[in-house]
Amino acid sequence: MKTIKKSLPFIGLSSAVLLTSPLAAAAEMDMSSMDHSSMDMSDMDHSSMDMSGMDHSSMDMSGMDHSSMDMSGMQGGEPPADARSPDYSNGVGYGEFGKPVMMGSLPTWGISVDDLGYQFEDDQINFEIEGWYGDDSSRLRLRTEGSAATKGNKEIDSLSSLAYWQPLSIFWNGEAGIAYNTENDKSALMAGIVGTAPYFIETDARAYVYTDGQVQLDLGAEYEWRLDQHWVVIPEVELTAFSKDDTDNDITKGFNELGTEVRLTYEMLSRQLSPYVGFSYETVLSDARDLRRQNNEGVDTSSVTAGVKFWF
Repeated sequence: MKTIKKSLPFIGLSSAVLLTSPLAAAAEMDMSSMDHSSMDMSDMDHSSMDMSGMDHSSMDMSGMDHSSMDMSGMQGGEPPADARSPDYSNGVGYGEFGKPVMMGSLPTWGISVDDLGYQFEDDQINFEIEGWYGDDSSRLRLRTEGSAATKGNKEIDSLSSLAYWQPLSIFWNGEAGIAYNTENDKSALMAGIVGTAPYFIETDARAYVYTDGQVQLDLGAEYEWRLDQHWVVIPEVELTAFSKDDTDNDITKGFNELGTEVRLTYEMLSRQLSPYVGFSYETVLSDARDLRRQNNEGVDTSSVTAGVKFWF
């Protein structure tokens, strides 16, 4: 009796080893050579299978052929016609402010007074004013520059133009339009290019073709040397040339006038208003110098200037 009781644990252990041995052997079986193509698994329900713990990183699917897969039932292609309202409001109103639009597509306007100052030596007021209406891609510009005498006959000499403006590149814009010069009382066609040259030099070049065939070329360059957040030194140079002689208006072929000015400005009111003081120098060049001397006119002028520039 004792012998039988002692042998029961041994029998149970032996049976467990015999049962687990086939299972271990099955786990070590290589199933790569098995053909699963004939297996029909269409009736199997995989919805209850939890595969969240499986590691798919080592699976190589490069050899799989997806060409025969039918994905026509998946969402894609063009959306339905009523998927979204044309104004993207989805039926919800925009309220009192109306539909939002991009700022660059809105037409707007601006006025810039680059110079409105007094020249003490010649007792005259110099001005350069520009207004525009349009957007970032095209604008209509009205521009005038010149001087008005404060004594004597108080004559006003100005060159005004109305032009179409359009960007040519990142730093350059083109202009084309009509102009009128009160100094010689003639109208002209105008074309020009305005922009920023290397080293942030503001540059402009405009050509005027008058009704009598005269061509006037105005070149200008300006640089803003910022001392701090408010004080700015602005040197400026202007050069004028003509295509042929016009003794009635003291004009000769070639370069005729050179004007320079240095201003010390103080920007205030969000930099929209800048009073300034400066010094200007103007001289007549080449044959025009002798012509004006014959007519007892000055050829060199220097003066202290004071004024303001602003925009809105």
